[in-house]
Amino acid sequence: MLRSWRFALLALVIGVTLAGWSAYGGSGKSAVVQLAVFVVLAFLFSPLVFPRSVSAAEAAVGGKPIVYWRPGCQYCLRLRLVLIGAAGRASWVNIWADPEAAAAVRAVADGNETVPTVVVDGVGRVNPGPRWVRERLRAGPVGE
Repeated sequence: MLRSWRFALLALVIGVTLAGWSAYGGSGKSAVVQLAVFVVLAFLFSPLVFPRSVSAAEAAVGGKPIVYWRPGCQYCLRLRLVLIGAAGRASWVNIWADPEAAAAVRAVADGNETVPTVVVDGVGRVNPGPRWVRERLRAGPVGE
């Protein structure tokens, strides 16, 4: 689990260090702004931004589109933010937490673990456009 929090913790450590340095230099306002920016970055890089991950096996029987992702992936984050309100209509699978999911992504992405990889109606797409994914999710049945 620590691996998925790696980028969030790194952002937090950098933010605390820079804010401490600014505060030590007498710039309290800069320290607060820097810390706030890095706390927001840490949140965005954390698994908290994404819906609860399920295993690849659970996603396969769920009947919903599957979004394979990993923490720290800027393209996954962009997709997630575009899908606000519709993200629950897909099963989200963290490839770092599930070796079977990583293998499924490699099968679609020519041996690479490129995410996001989205599977809709049994057809996988590597790093599809967020609008395309949103359209597919809104067209399907609502499920959580």
